Amino acid sequence: MIIESYKIEADGVPAQINIIKKPEEFVPIYELVLPRFEEATVAVLDAIRTKLITEVGVKAQEILDPRIMEELKQRFFSKSLELIEKEFPNISKEEKEIFAGTLVHEMLGLGDIEILLRDENLEDIVINNSQEPLWVYHRKIGWLKTNVKLESDTQIYNYASLIGRRVGRSITSLNPLMDAQLTSGDRVNSTLFPISTKGNTISIRKFARRPWTITDFMEVNTISSEVAALLWLAIQYELNIIISGGTGSGKTSFLNVLTAFIPPNNRVISIEDTREIQLPDFLHWVPMTTREPNPEGKGEVTMLDLMINALRMRPDRVIVGEIRRAREAEVLFEAMHTGHSVYATLHADTAEQTVRRMINPPINVPETMLEALHIIAVMHRDRRKGIRRTFQVAEIVPAERGTLSLNVLFRWIADKDKIVPFRPSTRVMDTLRLFTGMSDREIKKDIESKEKILKWMLKNKVNTVNTVGKVVSEYYTEPEKVLTAISKNESPRTILGEFARELGR
Repeated sequence: MIIESYKIEADGVPAQINIIKKPEEFVPIYELVLPRFEEATVAVLDAIRTKLITEVGVKAQEILDPRIMEELKQRFFSKSLELIEKEFPNISKEEKEIFAGTLVHEMLGLGDIEILLRDENLEDIVINNSQEPLWVYHRKIGWLKTNVKLESDTQIYNYASLIGRRVGRSITSLNPLMDAQLTSGDRVNSTLFPISTKGNTISIRKFARRPWTITDFMEVNTISSEVAALLWLAIQYELNIIISGGTGSGKTSFLNVLTAFIPPNNRVISIEDTREIQLPDFLHWVPMTTREPNPEGKGEVTMLDLMINALRMRPDRVIVGEIRRAREAEVLFEAMHTGHSVYATLHADTAEQTVRRMINPPINVPETMLEALHIIAVMHRDRRKGIRRTFQVAEIVPAERGTLSLNVLFRWIADKDKIVPFRPSTRVMDTLRLFTGMSDREIKKDIESKEKILKWMLKNKVNTVNTVGKVVSEYYTEPEKVLTAISKNESPRTILGEFARELGR
């Protein structure tokens, strides 16, 4: 039985995807159907491949430089078409492009895996060894077994080594573990036998080609407009926020969604192990990533190094991919206490667990320092239903004698699949009143205005990082103009200007 079927294309190579439920299999099968070549055609393409190596003239530094990889692929593709034209003058243009694209995938890429990387429905692609087929994680269905298999553990090693060389990392028997990042932004982890006892492995976590936005989150009910409006207000007025949740719950995606609310006149520094955060193009933003040591153990740049350096760059906002260690947390909270607005992620399943993790080893933040944190937003992934939800939004309330308490403002009700108010705010409202001079009525009106804008963006499919960021920035600059346009239900183009071309992507 076919559960789902669709087509994708990569570098001119078309593919049919069939997701099939078979009685003898415990999980559905992800079937990749590619164009078939006759044996004689394969032999000619092998000869063309040999010619390409000598005729294109690739320098070693070009293969290793991710910045010019697309240009290199285009050179190979063009030369492939030229040689294919000579060998197959009577076939169609589409067939020639299929041949050329296949050669590019085999010579410069990861073979058939290049096709899987273009499937926007996939979140993860994993190779467990050469004896088993690849597995993929489909965003709607979950784990699927594929019909794709690699020839040998040597081929898996070659792919891992190719990925590593392009980002200045190596994987060898002495260094059998590797974390790297593809030029597309996809994260890669690889291990070698005998560390992975069944054989060499590669795990690819795909980077979203179109990052999630707040309108996407509202559309799939990950967050309500009421909660989104409150967090928007908190970010506007520089309250510190930590996003927590379990593995795969959407912490980084949620952090990325919230960054669109940062005012355009603020300088933003982001610090990550691998690049996942994507802010609007027009923001004043400096992204930084860590670096592992070279084989001699030199050249390492840690998260702590970047955090200390970031504070010397006069940031208004600091975004940290994930807090893991005591020294990192200490610098992070010191940044909060010195007037910087900080947003970060942390592994924890509830707001209470988030606080416990921060005040106990290995993070060990003193409770007195934790007072600088205003809001904890917790993400949850319901694996049974295949959904992600904002599980809790809580504020940290300093109490007498240095102790802290948590006040849960919103929580997700599982049986109703709804995010509902739980308790009224005390700390956040007090802070907003103190630093903005607004009354409770004015704060409520501000939140209602933001909620109207969010609903208008959802209705009009304003759903790219740039278009959401542009609407937010225009609101900061000319709030009455934006609110008037929304009240008159005007077209988003009146606000977006040049970014209107991205509408509905």
